[in-house]
Amino acid sequence: MVEGTASVHGAPSDLVELGRITAAHGVHGWVKVQPYSADAQCLLAAQVWWLKAPDSALNPGVLSHPSTIKVRASRMQGKLLIAQLGAIDERDGAQALRGYTVWAPRSDFPAAQPGEYYWVDLLGCDFYGERAGLPAYLGRVDEVLDNGAHAILRIRCGTLDEHNEFVPLLNARGKPQDMLVPFVDAHVQGVDLLARRMDSNWPAEF
Repeated sequence: MVEGTASVHGAPSDLVELGRITAAHGVHGWVKVQPYSADAQCLLAAQVWWLKAPDSALNPGVLSHPSTIKVRASRMQGKLLIAQLGAIDERDGAQALRGYTVWAPRSDFPAAQPGEYYWVDLLGCDFYGERAGLPAYLGRVDEVLDNGAHAILRIRCGTLDEHNEFVPLLNARGKPQDMLVPFVDAHVQGVDLLARRMDSNWPAEF
């Protein structure tokens, strides 16, 4: 077990993966973290992180369960976040965390501002576009990407069956079809997280 972490088997059921530790920073035990979202507010606000070791199932002796570690300090440095964790005060201890993923409970996220959304909340939403000027079901949000200027929705194309179950559309090779839609006001007019639905003007024929 890495110094300064406590293994916890009863981890919260709503843990969300938010980033990955990429390297040590300096000689006093700080780490560099690559956030998965351009907005790292959830990481900065958390007083405790949950860490999971890379390839834990393949490497005996490393943590197979998420472990908690206290965040002593954190701040942004360019596009990376740097943090001082637990009782780690030297470079070797920080370097030992390289490759660990960083998680936090969704219930601990700060409240989103009106008109703003956490990317994790958009995953699985049914996505509607337009066909001949009428709403048309296009698929489900499978991933949210960041191109630097704005977020992009990766939509897994599909239909809904008579039981409202998602049925993916497959290409000629039998693989799922995707489409990319900019997550901007010009294309996405409505987001209803309670109904798990997003409405847009994206053409079904695109």
